[in-house]
Amino acid sequence: MKKLFLLAVVLSTTLFAFKAVAPATWEADTSHSKLGFVITHLLITDVEGSFKNFQSTLTSSKPDFSDAVVELTADVNSVNTDNDKRDEHLKGADFFDAAKFPKLSFKSTSVKKVSANKFKVNGNLTFHGVTKPITLDATLRGVTTNPMSKKATAGFKVTGTIKRADFGFGTKYANAMLSDEVTLNANTEFVKK
Repeated sequence: MKKLFLLAVVLSTTLFAFKAVAPATWEADTSHSKLGFVITHLLITDVEGSFKNFQSTLTSSKPDFSDAVVELTADVNSVNTDNDKRDEHLKGADFFDAAKFPKLSFKSTSVKKVSANKFKVNGNLTFHGVTKPITLDATLRGVTTNPMSKKATAGFKVTGTIKRADFGFGTKYANAMLSDEVTLNANTEFVKK
């Protein structure tokens, strides 16, 4: 009887430990998230834009997200800068060439925790037919239970920069017209599935 009890304790402990490290999947709540960018025009003003249609998931077995894998895709045709004429130009061959490259994507390759709530997220960004490694800065703004859905929700603020020339994006426009550096920014709520 004692051996049976000991076996039951060992098995339940093992199962509990296994369950605790099982990865959890979190999905972006796009109605409470924004995927954006900023580029400088004529060296004097910033133009902000965003992608209205995107999906993102985060998978992590650790509650502090230090082992997270992040995947994101965005519909290039959903680009929005609050100016219809400019948006149509951006979708064309001069820039995103959405007919040829309708999606952009990012997949993390590593996440390094640098402080209690800050991370360096390395990964591959693919857009305009080019894939390049980039590093993003992510801040975990908190985890809470959404009172409406009763689901765990994590908030992240993410920033980074890329060079448009690295992706062959808008290459016929000089840096004096449009900055080569593009700031990426996202404020995202992820809901635990």
